[in-house]
Amino acid sequence: MLLLRCPLLLLLLPLSSRPQKLPTRDEELFQMQIRDKAFFHDSSVIPDGAEISSYLFRDTPKRYFFVVEEDNTPLAVTVTPCDAPLEWKLSVQELPEEASGEGSGEPEPLEQQKQQITNEEGTELFSYKGNDVEYFVSSSSPSGLYQLDLLSTEKDTHFKVYATTTPESDQPYPELPYDPRIDVTSLGRTTVTLAWKPSPTASLLKQPIQYCIVINKEHNFKSLCAVEAKLSSDDAFMMAPKPGLDFSPFDFAHFGFPSENNSGKERGFLKSSSKFGRQTSSKPRVDLHKVCIRNKNIFTVSDLKPDTQYYFDMFAVNTNTNMSTAYVGTFARTKEEAKQKTVELKDGKVTDVFIKRKGAKFLRFAPVSSHQKVTFSVHSCLDAVQIQVRRDGKLLLSQNVEGVRQFQLRGKAKAKYLIRLKGSKKGASMLKILATTRPNKQSFPSLPEDTRIKAFDKLRTCSSVTVAWLGTQERNKFCIYKREVDDSYNEEQKKREQNQCLGPDTRKKSDKVLCKYFHSQNIQKAVTTETIRGLQPGKSYLLDVYVIGHGGHSVKYQSKLVKTRKFC
Repeated sequence: MLLLRCPLLLLLLPLSSRPQKLPTRDEELFQMQIRDKAFFHDSSVIPDGAEISSYLFRDTPKRYFFVVEEDNTPLAVTVTPCDAPLEWKLSVQELPEEASGEGSGEPEPLEQQKQQITNEEGTELFSYKGNDVEYFVSSSSPSGLYQLDLLSTEKDTHFKVYATTTPESDQPYPELPYDPRIDVTSLGRTTVTLAWKPSPTASLLKQPIQYCIVINKEHNFKSLCAVEAKLSSDDAFMMAPKPGLDFSPFDFAHFGFPSENNSGKERGFLKSSSKFGRQTSSKPRVDLHKVCIRNKNIFTVSDLKPDTQYYFDMFAVNTNTNMSTAYVGTFARTKEEAKQKTVELKDGKVTDVFIKRKGAKFLRFAPVSSHQKVTFSVHSCLDAVQIQVRRDGKLLLSQNVEGVRQFQLRGKAKAKYLIRLKGSKKGASMLKILATTRPNKQSFPSLPEDTRIKAFDKLRTCSSVTVAWLGTQERNKFCIYKREVDDSYNEEQKKREQNQCLGPDTRKKSDKVLCKYFHSQNIQKAVTTETIRGLQPGKSYLLDVYVIGHGGHSVKYQSKLVKTRKFC
């Protein structure tokens, strides 16, 4: 039985005074002492069946003691290095044959016995040097005073020690399956799916086990203690994901989180964070994250960087004891980002571009001759898109484009332009783009700021409607088209049809109402009206106005839903 350090706690009578038997532990006393964390603080005595955490200064050895009272006692000692390799040795010395107190029969306190015999050289049972979690296990150990000597020659470090005389019944560490490896079952550019076999402690013994995954870009970890040491005292944990959702812990700009200066607080083993945001501090950013996912056996880590090597460790944690066992870690490199095909733009020619949702396209424009200015005209067919233009690597333009926009930039001899087009988050994007060094080469017609069609309610009849729209100072051709729709046709359906790049050539000839040229030097008077006749009473119609530029490219105004009067 392992004895605890306490002024009132005494050794039992010498072994010769009673028959040998396997020791039993006073559970009530033991549980009381374990709950009293101050009881073992800076103590040199190891308690029976409880894990202790302590600290080593570099090149300063530390010695711990415990007593095994009877021969043939099972014994297990586990030493867990945290953030540095350890040298440790376990040895045993015989207990004194006679008690002190002038034959009074009173047993000596453990502290007095230590002073009597620690000067003697004990018998070495086991020694180890390294940073692995290492064990000493014996099914039959002799009685005596056991000494555990520890030393760190590399740096100041934390460590943990666990010792027990009842290893078969305690089993505080989760048991590993026969195959303790983590398997990479799926690998993508930004995702890695992991799977592992469950711990028998959970599947057979039905003890509460949860799994904690650690992801970083440096190396594998051999213990959860090492992970905690790396994370220092920042709030390193997060709540388990909601059912059906896997973990996405990483900042899109940078994998990892800044640590929070919280060294004055003691961290609980499963302290949770309700959000990912951290306060910045003077500590360096730690590219390391941990998530506990209860008892799942498959997990997908997402939002990783392409073509990057990551290390994955998994720990089975007994939530009753807060003690853990490490699976065999693994590593994987995410797939490379798909190389973007760069589209070459020709001077003065319109190019159609399709972009997937949240996607991007790259285009290149390399004028063959020297030029003073270069003009980029962009026509976004659906939602707004973002355009960035770089000249020889230098960013010249970054704008969101909705409808038709024109940008004129200063030219440079032998310059090459790289255009990046980023699509909408709502859905796929379509657009037309033209690049030219000739200022008069304009394929896109100019548009007013307001491209709505106005209908005059008071001028509605059973067979006609009157509408108006704005023009510009540039003389352009306008064509108006109509299409009868059902009464159930609504704004949502109209919105789905708002592809401004679809021209009159996609319409039926019977839909055409008329075409006319129109402009005004006075922009305030650039308004035109038109009455559409030959309609049916009480019917709904969708009206479209197309403006056609000199190069033949057309742009559609916003569609207008109108309805004739039913009775006149």
